[in-house]
Amino acid sequence: MEVAIEPGWKSVLAPEFEKPYFQELAARLHAEKRAGKTIYPPGRQIFRAFELTPFDQVKVVILGQDPYHNPGQAEGLSFSVPHGVPAPPSLKNIYKEIETDLGVVIRKDGSLESWARQGVFLLNAILTVEAGRAASHAGFGWATFTDAVIRTLSERRDGLVFLLWGNFARSKKALIDPSRHTVLEAAHPSPLAGGAFFGCRHFSKANAALLAQGLQPIDWTL
Repeated sequence: MEVAIEPGWKSVLAPEFEKPYFQELAARLHAEKRAGKTIYPPGRQIFRAFELTPFDQVKVVILGQDPYHNPGQAEGLSFSVPHGVPAPPSLKNIYKEIETDLGVVIRKDGSLESWARQGVFLLNAILTVEAGRAASHAGFGWATFTDAVIRTLSERRDGLVFLLWGNFARSKKALIDPSRHTVLEAAHPSPLAGGAFFGCRHFSKANAALLAQGLQPIDWTL
């Protein structure tokens, strides 16, 4: 697999791309495509989070599980869908929490591209999925790669804010050095969580952590 990503990411992750597990992952994806299977997101968007949020510009990390598996939704950014596509249920709840937390009104589609360009790294733990089959690529080796991504951020950057929503994301806490970064945990924003996500106030807390370091806060309304 030719990995065309932002130079800073390419540099810090170069060792991962050479490891046997990553070569096997790439070969497996090629085999799936040769077999005629539809894979989301489209190939050019698999590493889109890395393109839109360069390594040295990451401020906040939001970890998702795997891409949307319905047509026209996955675009390589966790929780995000392309411009013009309605926000899925979890994202609607994220917007509701932002409105309550910050006292604003959000009238927008489901694209979070503007967050990514401000330094919000929207990382899915699994970067691909077969159409119509949720978590179908969970065993491909992506988690090994994205665990390395999280560890690299923890070790080579300082003062990041990690937002861990739901048990899956929270299981990655062990990869993060809490003495160097802010780690905020909450229930998943999915409606299946019964509203337990509401009231976490992660958006104001994340901005407070950034402001405390003299950094520009995220405009979550964009």
